[in-house]
Amino acid sequence: MSKVSNNLTPRRRFLTGVGIVATGATLAATAKADNHQQNASGFVPARHDNDTWMDELGSMHRVFIDSSNAGGGGNALRYASNILEGHTEGYGGSDADYGLIVCFRHQSTSFGYNDAIWEKYGEVLSRMTGLTAPGGDEPLSANPMNMGRGFSNGGATIDSLIARGVNFAICNRATRAVSGMVARATNASAEEVYQELIANNIPSSRFVPAGVVAATRSQEYGYSLLYADA
Repeated sequence: MSKVSNNLTPRRRFLTGVGIVATGATLAATAKADNHQQNASGFVPARHDNDTWMDELGSMHRVFIDSSNAGGGGNALRYASNILEGHTEGYGGSDADYGLIVCFRHQSTSFGYNDAIWEKYGEVLSRMTGLTAPGGDEPLSANPMNMGRGFSNGGATIDSLIARGVNFAICNRATRAVSGMVARATNASAEEVYQELIANNIPSSRFVPAGVVAATRSQEYGYSLLYADA
């Protein structure tokens, strides 16, 4: 009897091992099937010509920094600089590793216009953003996001970030609203002001149909979304 028992013991161990392997294979096959089914029925976002430029930036890391007020616009620049500095210092990477977009929309939209616009309409834009010339109450005559420190940007300017490969998105819907306010303040044609604004955007920028749409679409292209507030 003991002889039979001794012969059965390794066989039982073998069968038990086969059972474990079979169970593992079944679970793996099931997980693979579930994953395939999920991919087959998962949401796939539509692509639009207005958004494809986002897919041309950054193959390693992608970040979209959104801002909607004056303080947030400055902090968006500060955050962009910090991200690039942190990546180069802490990870040994380079600026070229990043696809980084800063969005000016709503009350920060005016930062997307160049100095020629600020020189001409600085009184209106200063009132809209609540910003004045450093050391006084005079209206600004140049884009404050290129003046260095003093506007929550921590010294990170638009030009310095452009040199590091940062791109900018400017809200077109808000630009329409800005053109209307400027037109009313200067007795000009809103359409003429609008055409002037879109012809004088900062370098490395583009007008997007709506900043809020660009912020959400960026995530469909693999961007991490960061909101900069005042």
